[in-house]
Amino acid sequence: MSLNDELTAFFRAGYPQLPAAAREIMERAGRELAASGQAERALDVGASAPGFSLPSADGRTVTLDGLLADGPVVLTFYRGAWCPFCNIALRALQQHHAEITARGAQLVAVSPQIPDESLTLSEKHELAFDVLSDVGSDTAKQYGLSFDLPADLAAVYDSFGFDLQRVNGGHPHTLPLPATYVIDRTATIRWAFVDTDYTARAEPADILTALDATRG
Repeated sequence: MSLNDELTAFFRAGYPQLPAAAREIMERAGRELAASGQAERALDVGASAPGFSLPSADGRTVTLDGLLADGPVVLTFYRGAWCPFCNIALRALQQHHAEITARGAQLVAVSPQIPDESLTLSEKHELAFDVLSDVGSDTAKQYGLSFDLPADLAAVYDSFGFDLQRVNGGHPHTLPLPATYVIDRTATIRWAFVDTDYTARAEPADILTALDATRG
């Protein structure tokens, strides 16, 4: 089963169980975000990847320049440990981590949550790659990915107990679009996946194909 098949199955099993009013708000917000054109405005293939310097879950500072010194980078943005679709996607990436590193690349994941939340996530799923904290979403903004939740959707998330005020370090309404980039050693984006749909993610097989093309 592909990653997106797994995500679709999870969505179909759980979504009908949500309150109707919450579903209506979520669907409307999703339509509005898709219609905003933000995914089309995000950085794409051929663009220079903005540098970053972000704390890892284990307290180190990780920079894009430092990563690129050792080879290509697979950079993935996710919403947070509270998002089950993100957890499924990160587990899928972990399952393909050895194949990514075998191609000389490094995988890093970035979210707006605080380092303690990233550490909990990394330990829970036994992630072998760095999970970085972009509190305030400044890095996501440079990539054209950050957006603010509508007030009614933020209220729905509060009702679910996600506590984004705490886990996002005082920035509860700002999230990144799900996105994954393959960046070559010249900091050029060679492959990109960006989607306003939080239930859709980059397929690991497509990432590996992109890395093979980058090496070629």
